[in-house]
Amino acid sequence: MNLDFQNEVAIVTGGGTGIGQAISKLLAEKGASVAIVYSKSEKEVLETIDEITKKNGIAFAIKVNISADDEVKTMIETVVKKFSKINYLINNAGITKQLKFDDLDAVTDDIWDQLIAVNLKGTFQCSRAAAPFLRQNTNSAILNIGSIAGETGYGSSLPYAVSKSAVHGLTRSLAHALAPSIRVNCIAPGPVATRWWAGYEDKMNSLFGELPLKRISTPEDVAQTALMLLKAESVTGQILKLDNGQTL
Repeated sequence: MNLDFQNEVAIVTGGGTGIGQAISKLLAEKGASVAIVYSKSEKEVLETIDEITKKNGIAFAIKVNISADDEVKTMIETVVKKFSKINYLINNAGITKQLKFDDLDAVTDDIWDQLIAVNLKGTFQCSRAAAPFLRQNTNSAILNIGSIAGETGYGSSLPYAVSKSAVHGLTRSLAHALAPSIRVNCIAPGPVATRWWAGYEDKMNSLFGELPLKRISTPEDVAQTALMLLKAESVTGQILKLDNGQTL
């Protein structure tokens, strides 16, 4: 598969840290101009852009609260004004709450509202705003970053697992709604070595158990798979489990 992204434009939400950072860097390495969207991680985003530009890549940062539809629309307009087009949208931004899974009383309305607003509504709003511009290019695609928790129903917290299950459903619905001009797929990673699990390693191990491949994924693993799905012209509406055999 040809993973050449020369002269193409990609938006990566949550692109300054973890999986999003790895995707942003790999896209730039393969020739894409990358708009890196962030909400809080300004230091990490600037470091990411510095690393990209030192390797002659093209990237810039936009601070956006993706749960605010007006900010999302402005972000899309800014990218189009700067690069004249959008070829790919990677909906990576997400949040979680680390909660005991069986403690239902710990799940407040505020937690539900926060996770649904960012993980689900934010993904939808970015997709809706980008769709008219993605349609203007051939072979354009949206890639959502879900979670194996959205498949198993079990993860860092109950609201998180439910929100990611909804993202998986949204992926399938958008694939119908945006076909044939825009492909929409989703990666559902299992355990990935990111800052989300810092201090919660024991919980991570108890959640994921004995993995057949006996390894924890890296953000770079997810990035490589992401670029392949962006170029997979016969694939849409799919949830690809990247879980080292956890659900085998």
